[in-house]
Amino acid sequence: MMPTLGRFLLVMWMALSSAHAAADIFVIVNAANPVRSLTNKETVDLFMGRTRLYANGDHVFVCDLPRDSSVRADFYRQMTGMTQAQINSYWARLMFSGQVMPPQAFGSEQEILDVVKRNPGAIGYVGHEPQDRNVRVVLVMKDGH
Repeated sequence: MMPTLGRFLLVMWMALSSAHAAADIFVIVNAANPVRSLTNKETVDLFMGRTRLYANGDHVFVCDLPRDSSVRADFYRQMTGMTQAQINSYWARLMFSGQVMPPQAFGSEQEILDVVKRNPGAIGYVGHEPQDRNVRVVLVMKDGH
């Protein structure tokens, strides 16, 4: 009985560990976009509304996942160190002051991929390495856990 319990506990521990472990996050742009790579600071500036232009002066269309997305929570945590609640509060303050609007939220990673594929100025992120040739990865955010 004890070996069975031990195996069960090991399997449960592994399942829980992998369920809570965040993964790498891939920041993507349209393949036609001249931007080849972004730094973390440039990414923060774009996704936190500090700038709406790429370094070359082109306008950016920032795509985000819904507020309840675990990939979104991981993305902002890895990028800024802020929790989901802190990010939501940040945007509430900016919207209330009329300074800037948050990134456009889409319902899924597939929707973000589709928008980025169709829009040369779009930028987004996904929780898996995209295999589509119509998008380019410009930053890989490695999970720090």
